[in-house]
Amino acid sequence: MASNVNFVETIQKLGTSFAERATNADVEGRFVADNYAELKRNKLFSAGVPADLGGGGATHAELCQGLRELAHYCSSTALAFSMHTHLVAAAVWRHRHGQPAEALLRKIAANELVLVSTGAGDWVDSVGRAERVQGGFKITAHKRFCSGAPVGDLMMTSAPYHDPEKGAEVLHFALPIRSPGVTVHDDWDAIGMRGTGSSSIELKEAFVADEGISMRRPAGVWHPSWSVIMTVAPPIYMAPYVGAAERAAAMAKETARARGNDAKQDPIALQSLGELENALALMQMAFREMTELTREYDFDPSPERASQMLVRKTITTKAVIETVNAAIEVVGGSALFRRVGIERLLRDVQGAPFHPLPEKKQQVFTARVALGLPPV
Repeated sequence: MASNVNFVETIQKLGTSFAERATNADVEGRFVADNYAELKRNKLFSAGVPADLGGGGATHAELCQGLRELAHYCSSTALAFSMHTHLVAAAVWRHRHGQPAEALLRKIAANELVLVSTGAGDWVDSVGRAERVQGGFKITAHKRFCSGAPVGDLMMTSAPYHDPEKGAEVLHFALPIRSPGVTVHDDWDAIGMRGTGSSSIELKEAFVADEGISMRRPAGVWHPSWSVIMTVAPPIYMAPYVGAAERAAAMAKETARARGNDAKQDPIALQSLGELENALALMQMAFREMTELTREYDFDPSPERASQMLVRKTITTKAVIETVNAAIEVVGGSALFRRVGIERLLRDVQGAPFHPLPEKKQQVFTARVALGLPPV
């Protein structure tokens, strides 16, 4: 399907102004609110919503490419935006496969709603507690790493609940961030991706009505919904890291060219640049396989496909960090100066290993799937 909004071209048009703000956002640890406002004005929060539901109709591959391009200008904006975008993509998969998601997608398209994810911190067990009350549940929890929280509209989250008959469950729901009992804390002060506004959100007996519960599942076990998320989401949230590493590589090669014959006649400099090219190629190949595994939402969810995706996520992550390290080696000691810009990218990519799943957890997950065991 052709896009109504050309996602990648729009990102490129906005990129210069985003890049101008990136340094101050990093130094001050300030959320990229102006960039988010630009994204909203250009209707990019609904870019991934199907055109027949009022959105931009961007494909999954276009979303990944756009986020990758966005990170060339401001990796914090790209990462925060990816957290919203992967939730939209998961809803698109559900809609295409006959599951209830149309109402959410239409709301996003109509209002450019900003979604906030808590899934990585919750994983299969979830965090907090749900208490049964008349007409619904009261939720108490402290959710962390909620990128985009300062301007978020809906948090897509979950909470543990002990059902008297079924035992330990997890309830999934969307909760307006400006609901009573919801507090966004100003507590994001990290080594990298400092402009993402990945603050924590505290829920104190926030009410969710029965009809607001979108799914109930057993706690602590793998559910088919996770096979969907772990196929659709990783290419989207890894795209900003790939883009940041590509930017570091481009800066390193520009520096090497500027040195002229000195670089061309130095065997160590040439070897370092060759190592950079190898790392960059490995990263791009692994990431390409990640995007291909999603098959533009045309896949049946399975632990095996999720495992294949997570293996490639680990390979991409390691290659991202290797690429940036190699870029710093090519540039030399001047790369440590903030004014050069590569040290910010070095700090920004340190977050990549912590997205689901970190390497050692991925290896256990993959080994269990290979042996025919439940993934977790």
